[in-house]
Amino acid sequence: MIIGLVVGNVVSTIKHSLYRGKKILLVQPYGSSQKPKGNTMVAVDTVGAGIGEMVLVAAEGRAASEILDVPRGPVRSIIVGIIDAIQTDEEH
Repeated sequence: MIIGLVVGNVVSTIKHSLYRGKKILLVQPYGSSQKPKGNTMVAVDTVGAGIGEMVLVAAEGRAASEILDVPRGPVRSIIVGIIDAIQTDEEH
């Protein structure tokens, strides 16, 4: 699982049939220090996330396939939650 910030929408008129009717978002991963870490990724949205929201991403292909109920589907990353708050030991 990865924590990330939604930084954009991906628009594609020609795509695999699995993606039809699905919103595809661009997500910037964040590290434990709540700062950007690594390269942005493309993820299928299943929870109605939008630009500027912190999200929880399952970035293993098998998890995405199981959530979408498509064995061996062409999906690697899927947004599975919108984060309300993050608390760390550093804040106490």
